[in-house]
Amino acid sequence: MRARRELIIDAQITLKEISLDEVQPIFTTLVRERNYFSEWLPFVEYTKEVSDTLMFVEQTIHGDPNNLTCAIYFENQFVGLVGLKDTDVSNNKTEIGYWLSEGFQKRGIMTRACRAIIEYAFDEMGMNRVQLKAATGNIKSQQVAERLGFKREGIEREGELHSRGYVDLVVFGVLKSEWK
Repeated sequence: MRARRELIIDAQITLKEISLDEVQPIFTTLVRERNYFSEWLPFVEYTKEVSDTLMFVEQTIHGDPNNLTCAIYFENQFVGLVGLKDTDVSNNKTEIGYWLSEGFQKRGIMTRACRAIIEYAFDEMGMNRVQLKAATGNIKSQQVAERLGFKREGIEREGELHSRGYVDLVVFGVLKSEWK
């Protein structure tokens, strides 16, 4: 069995590859902040039992080994997730996704966590491109992309299905040659 990856970002933030240890904290956070998260995360309304989160974590652990999902710990407290998904090793590209507990926003946590994951994608995984998608109305997520130096590339029309209907997504990308 492979060791659990851990990225220590600074004295406050650590990223830990997701494990069964995170099932309860993920579920508790999503339930506690259901109204907040439901606006942009379509899976939240289907997360009704801890078994739903257990299934997600197990699928993540046993899924594509080219993807990486990490729990974000701020001062040793679970506050969110960040990861790489839909990794295409043939074309050396991946997509970053994330969510952060509302009470921990506006502290630079997500920007620092994303920066570490992007550096991991370029330096350790050999990726050439990282993309990020955010709903056109999700300004906070778009601001994270902009702070990280992503370029706005276009709109993926009706790119994500929510219970309220399809949502357009802004597509951002950054290339290894552009990364600072």
